[in-house]
Amino acid sequence: MYRIRITPMAKRQLKALDSRTRVQVAAKIDLLCDEPEKRGKALQGSLAGFRSIRTAGQRYRIIYLVEKQEVVVLVVGIGIRKSGDRKDIYSLMKKLVNSGLLEGIETE
Repeated sequence: MYRIRITPMAKRQLKALDSRTRVQVAAKIDLLCDEPEKRGKALQGSLAGFRSIRTAGQRYRIIYLVEKQEVVVLVVGIGIRKSGDRKDIYSLMKKLVNSGLLEGIETE
């Protein structure tokens, strides 16, 4: 079993969701305790090392890292997948990676 850790940014994103969506997202995060490498998909490009899983009616994504040495799943972002929109979760995560704000996070 993996422990779940959530970054402060992801906590704020989760808190900003409406209550129904928050419950669905939290339930999906809880599922990551068991075999997180087999859930979701591996991301590519500048987000290589991260994984993504769909939730809450398939619109939302949870972006996470699996830290095998520590047996931890680190949730780093939660948001809507909306290609071309500046609020798209993948666009936000790419900006954070490119700006170096996620450098302290291991991407094994």
